[in-house]
Amino acid sequence: MPVPKKRHSNSRQGKRRASNYVLTAPNVGKCRQCGSPSLPHQVCPTCGTYKGKQVLKLKEKKKGKK
Repeated sequence: MPVPKKRHSNSRQGKRRASNYVLTAPNVGKCRQCGSPSLPHQVCPTCGTYKGKQVLKLKEKKKGKK
């Protein structure tokens, strides 16, 4: 079994492992009810529906005086 002759430095080790930690943007889909962007397999944060069914009761925002 091959064994390295010399020790690799910490920076070289970090460069090799850097490809494991590449961040990617999450996949975002559209809500079926309201059309707003939402994460897949999650309840829509704006209308509270999941797979076309109402799951959460969301409070409506009241318009106040400015």
